Amino acid sequence: MANIVNNKLECLMLFLLTFSYVLSDRFVDGRRIGTTKLVKPKGTIKTIEGKDGEIIDCVDLYQQPALDHPLLKNHTIQTEPCSIPSNLKANSSPVKLIQGWHKSGQCPEATIPILRAPKNQHHPALRHLKRSRTQHNQSLDSDDGDNRSDHEYAVAYFGGGGNYLGSHATINVWKPTVEGDGEMSIGQIWLVNGPAQEINTLEAGWRVDSDQKSKFFIYWTSDNYQNTGCENLDCPGFVQTSKSFAIGSALDVSVYNSKQVDIGVAVYLSDDKWWLKVNDQAIGYWPISIYKYLKSSAARLDYGGEIYNSKVGGHHTKTQMGSGHFPSEGYGKAGYFRHIQYMDSTGSFKDVEPGSLGKDAAKPSCYDIQIQSDKSSGTNFYFGGPGYSADKCP
Repeated sequence: MANIVNNKLECLMLFLLTFSYVLSDRFVDGRRIGTTKLVKPKGTIKTIEGKDGEIIDCVDLYQQPALDHPLLKNHTIQTEPCSIPSNLKANSSPVKLIQGWHKSGQCPEATIPILRAPKNQHHPALRHLKRSRTQHNQSLDSDDGDNRSDHEYAVAYFGGGGNYLGSHATINVWKPTVEGDGEMSIGQIWLVNGPAQEINTLEAGWRVDSDQKSKFFIYWTSDNYQNTGCENLDCPGFVQTSKSFAIGSALDVSVYNSKQVDIGVAVYLSDDKWWLKVNDQAIGYWPISIYKYLKSSAARLDYGGEIYNSKVGGHHTKTQMGSGHFPSEGYGKAGYFRHIQYMDSTGSFKDVEPGSLGKDAAKPSCYDIQIQSDKSSGTNFYFGGPGYSADKCP
């Protein structure tokens, strides 16, 4: 009971502090950060130039893009979740150790780091993350000309009508080769709810585009990827609270048959918000007000890899998934998801039983998945593959 009282008192203090901040003359509505201009965002307090060429702008907490969302105009930012779920097997490594820009500086308190987008960078709005097609009866072609059948997966999925309040996995980070412009390779978790034409999702993990850099990313949609949602902070919706983690910034990566770099990614419902946690730190949240079907729970949890196959040269893409090696190669050589968990109605994370996971490998000869379980890594799987080969993946 003491813990519950303390949490409530802490939340009350958080509310009073953030409410006073709203009333201050520092409050300014946020604005959308474009992805096609190399411009300093409004509200920038400090700029950090990383040694790898990344530019990080430390932006006033209350001038971030999220607050442009029409449902968040009078939103009071909550800087920390009021409750912490039990039994979460999160990676405890500090988030600043997995992004290189920290070597060049730190963002001040009451700011968030925003990666300044390179000039003319633009990802096709719907060229990724259409996991829903494998679970529902719907057209494989979308209005933007993106053929959903060209999205290929090696994923595990859990549920199908359940009420899940959170999801977690430890994912090792790789830098797979991406062949063509507009293609990508992803390792991520999905939380999903809603009917086929109105799918609501929360998504987080790592992504490699044709720039050949592995970057942390998030995504959301509330209408099956049609008109709402976007990647990272490119449009309003996700409220960032961490001053130490830059969404979209490059990550350290694993080395084949050597050092493995992994990240613990958790999303869970608390205080009417879907909180995102990476390793030891809460990064921010999606307010439930931006959703129709993800207001109280997720119905399905997905984990795994995705690529987009644009069929460069008239054959299957050479874009790799995971490490670029098949799951049969195992630890240190293949991509993995470990400690796969879900949060139940009690607010506690529980291990997903191996027998409860379904799997979907669109083209096992190109990219595959192997589910297993052991004491050290819990329910886990290896995934990925090299893509094109003349005899097996034409």
